[in-house]
Amino acid sequence: MFPQWLKKPATALNSALGFIVFLIFDFLDAILCVLFKYIDHLFEGRPGSCYCGRKEIELVRNVVGDEEHQLSETLYRRKNVFREMGLVGFAKSCQNTSAGGVARWSDCGCHSCVSWLNDTHHNLHLVVRQPSSPAITGDCRVQAAENVIFLHGFLSSSLFWAETVFPNISEPVSRQYRLFAIDLLGFGLSPKPRDCLYTLKDHLEMIEKSVICPFQLTSFHLVAHSMGCLIAIALAAKHSQLVKSITLVAPPYFPSKDGDSLRVLHKLAERKLWPLTLFGSSFMSWYEHLGRCVCFLVCRNHRTWERIVKLVTWRRDLHFMTMDLTRHTHHSAWHTMHNVICGGAKLMECYLEVIGRAGVKVFVIHGDRDQVVPVECSNNIQMVVPEAQVNIIKNADHSSVLLGREKDFTLHLEHVWAASS
Repeated sequence: MFPQWLKKPATALNSALGFIVFLIFDFLDAILCVLFKYIDHLFEGRPGSCYCGRKEIELVRNVVGDEEHQLSETLYRRKNVFREMGLVGFAKSCQNTSAGGVARWSDCGCHSCVSWLNDTHHNLHLVVRQPSSPAITGDCRVQAAENVIFLHGFLSSSLFWAETVFPNISEPVSRQYRLFAIDLLGFGLSPKPRDCLYTLKDHLEMIEKSVICPFQLTSFHLVAHSMGCLIAIALAAKHSQLVKSITLVAPPYFPSKDGDSLRVLHKLAERKLWPLTLFGSSFMSWYEHLGRCVCFLVCRNHRTWERIVKLVTWRRDLHFMTMDLTRHTHHSAWHTMHNVICGGAKLMECYLEVIGRAGVKVFVIHGDRDQVVPVECSNNIQMVVPEAQVNIIKNADHSSVLLGREKDFTLHLEHVWAASS
């Protein structure tokens, strides 16, 4: 702890250092914008596209599109001193944001990363746990199984649920419930198309196409973590007559007064050097081209990094969260961050009102030490849906709200499902 008289100088020094560091990042990102265009032209025969200097094009596009399909203004209104000075004016993007082949030269092309191409329907990857022995009613009929859809958070996958909740499901529940853990569009083993902008509508349509329609779900429960909560809220609002309950874990929800996408970007990824989680979020969310460099070095070479980590840790198998960090493309993560987390914020209040009017039971779980999503986000949900039950877990952060307490968490879910069925 700093002495009281040192706090103001320390804060001023931190702000000054932050200004200098992010000014350097502004410059590097502007330079990389030009560099990537020439490299993309060299490898792909056409200059790459980005959101530098595309404000007018996207403003027109958003006027004609429905809200769920709109692009977030954070894509083209992020401030960059050198971009505004016209440093990249001579290398403007082509108008087709995501045209081109299946993957960029800077993306990984290993079997695991492009395995989705083997599925002709290009459905989402699922981990499905069927009921072990369906219950029999008094008139000797097989009782229909209850369905639960699990949605993971940002830079995660279905393993977040399959490795934590699924093994801890009790025997009575395992006989009656069918569980679906989904790799969301652009993550894990699911499709990562380059011609997709990963809007909220894109995610909803893929869940309907891959789960709700083919399995003919007539009712289901929803469980979601972090970014997945926004998709779950939108899905519940669209299918409010089918959803029995929705459990939101660390939901990044901001009320309408703070729901402007730029404000959400500032709240979740404010440009600060400390804490490190916030610095990392700001670096990857504000700088499109620097972020692409990181994805090129880490994600494209993930097999090399995995071998190094295994050698250093003397482990044969890596933790699933370590593996999940690289199971995406820069294009899919960048657009999902901006179009779902930031751009989808303005739609959430309306969706929650629909859920509340439909009588869907809402349960919220949040760790009181969460430095990624403020605890106030969960309390904000209760302001819109007064019947929502909010459970604040002491000494838990964004991940440990589940990891490390899997049995308690799963038991809580089973109680929620029983009460809602």
